Amino acid sequence: MDAQPDAAQDRQPLDGPTGAPLDRRAELSEFLRTRRARLKPEDVGLPEFGRHRRVPGLRREELAQLAGVSVAYYTRLEQGNGRNVSAEVLDAIARALRLSDAEHSHLTHLAKPKAHKKKPSARPQQVRGALRQLIDSLDGIPAYITGRRSDILVWNRMAAAVFGDWSELPAQERNWARMVFLRPEYRDLYIDWDQKAADMVSYLRMDAGCHPDDPRLSALVGELSVKSEEFRRLWATHDVKEKSHGVKRMRHPLVGDLTLSFEAFPLPDDHEQTLVTYHAEPGSPSAEALRLLASWGTDATRARTVTP
Repeated sequence: MDAQPDAAQDRQPLDGPTGAPLDRRAELSEFLRTRRARLKPEDVGLPEFGRHRRVPGLRREELAQLAGVSVAYYTRLEQGNGRNVSAEVLDAIARALRLSDAEHSHLTHLAKPKAHKKKPSARPQQVRGALRQLIDSLDGIPAYITGRRSDILVWNRMAAAVFGDWSELPAQERNWARMVFLRPEYRDLYIDWDQKAADMVSYLRMDAGCHPDDPRLSALVGELSVKSEEFRRLWATHDVKEKSHGVKRMRHPLVGDLTLSFEAFPLPDDHEQTLVTYHAEPGSPSAEALRLLASWGTDATRARTVTP
């Protein structure tokens, strides 16, 4: 197992590989516009008058009506002016837009940023020694801890056997978004690569709303936007998601297809770090495959190693 610092990153809304900060007004404007565009009048119980609409989704006046605010007020907000908006109004707009909990939180971060939040430190993210020991003790369970920007901070032997030995990569390359979009072996690993890619961009969007002044995140998004057309397309959707739980299907080069459930646990004393574990259904072929990888020990890790 290894632990390393942050990896590095637009102005398509994050503003370029130079590390320029997030433009909150542009982000707020585009987020509200894209959420409004995905709704139809019939989705929210409004009659649709006429078949031809100039723009997709709800009109501003329809959204304002649903939220109980004036059209002028909502228009100012969608133009990026959220300076004096109240939590109650944001709640009403979130309900009108049918936002998820993650989207509601993202809207709040963009419209009412917390003044006390400091610019993320350039120092390496540190993982407590007890957590490193916990990761190592999870015998037969692939586990790792991610930090800001989906940087991979520490991992155990089973994670290396499943995903590749990240210690073979330069520190700045140990980042999930960078690996998913820029390393072909991860496109081969994930059977549902499109969903994995969409999830990674949604996580980065959530992170960007919380840390708009993070130059490393800006540089990462800028780099991926230049190097990956798929990333650019997904970034433009403004979708957000929080890590939670789910199932991933993989095609492992040594043991074949794996279906693994994952759980993500934000750490109570550092919400920027998340413990992620994977497990297979007991008695399943995937459980047997994990058992084989565990029994092969370091041989499996060496055979699975990703080359820089």
